[in-house]
Amino acid sequence: MRHHEDDFDDEDGRYVVIERQDGGSSMGTFILGAAIGAGLALLFAPRSGAETRADLRRRARKARDAAQRVASDVTESVTDTFQDARRRVEEQIDTARNAIETKKEQVRRAMEAGRLAADDARVDLENRLTETKAAYNAGADVAREARDVRGRRRPPASTSSLAEE
Repeated sequence: MRHHEDDFDDEDGRYVVIERQDGGSSMGTFILGAAIGAGLALLFAPRSGAETRADLRRRARKARDAAQRVASDVTESVTDTFQDARRRVEEQIDTARNAIETKKEQVRRAMEAGRLAADDARVDLENRLTETKAAYNAGADVAREARDVRGRRRPPASTSSLAEE
């Protein structure tokens, strides 16, 4: 065995290590201790064989009844815990479903609003294009008329008169 006296800085250099193991159930340990105690009490009891057997049967029934009560309590506790966990899971599932339905409805409304906005924008653009075409055509007509009017008012110019100017 190795001593760790040099590993720690203490005056006497001795340490006590206490380990605790929780490997078993405390209820199981209690029942085992009770059974051993009952067995020892029976061995050292000053009774006849018939009395001891009757006492053993009575104690066995009590132990069986106690074990059944413990098993019933544990079963009820496990059932209650399971039911509670199941209820919480179902509530979370319902909450998630409701959240999904709400999001789906929001997306549907947003898509519908987007479609309406796109339709409005298309109608507005078509109207502007129509107005622009009409304005362009009106401007082109005015320009043609002005050119035609200018052409009728001026006499045709000769090349010699242009040179004199």
